[in-house]
Amino acid sequence: MNQIDAPSTSDDFTTLEVARLLGMSVRSVQLMVDRGELAAWKTAGGHRRIARDSVDHWRHSRNLAKPAPGGTAQPRGKTRHPSMLLIDDSIHCQKLVALLIQQRFPSIELHVADDGIAGLALYGQLRPQILIVDILLPGIDGATLITSLRSHPQFASSHLAVVTSLDEEQRAPYAFALEKVPVIHKSGLVVELPRLLKKWLPAKPAARSAGAGAT
Repeated sequence: MNQIDAPSTSDDFTTLEVARLLGMSVRSVQLMVDRGELAAWKTAGGHRRIARDSVDHWRHSRNLAKPAPGGTAQPRGKTRHPSMLLIDDSIHCQKLVALLIQQRFPSIELHVADDGIAGLALYGQLRPQILIVDILLPGIDGATLITSLRSHPQFASSHLAVVTSLDEEQRAPYAFALEKVPVIHKSGLVVELPRLLKKWLPAKPAARSAGAGAT
């Protein structure tokens, strides 16, 4: 654990408070401390405390909103544009998806996380309409992440697809998480992802002709 000397102030969080703040499990927060991603110390009674500055820095490094006083996340303003979260640690895939969105779906607000834990936190912040997840991820694998998200009622409002470089046989161990989920092999991403997004996005209203409505 990345343990530091006990601070002289009470400006810190419990593990449960950080879990609620980031929208993830207590165990995930504990693992983040063990990996040194969050700075923590222990009270005389053996309870773990996590430095507020450490949590703020982690959120800022992943472009998450700064927590409001009292340890709750600041509400995001509503947007008219559909939002999409890509959780994939492949830089090549991230750039390819970003290019596709920029050229074909410029109205979509694309957000990217490169590991499962950051992806869970971002999902809790954004509540995106569209979620694209790789099966193999650092931190939390994609199958476990999908299973975790499905336990939350708000997940029902998101469209989900999986992208992967695994073939059908290699995906067999993850079948429990992939039931009724569109799966896109990365070799067909350029064709299959736009097709799926067109299906999910609301149709644009037909343009009016120049003389329509004229009197």
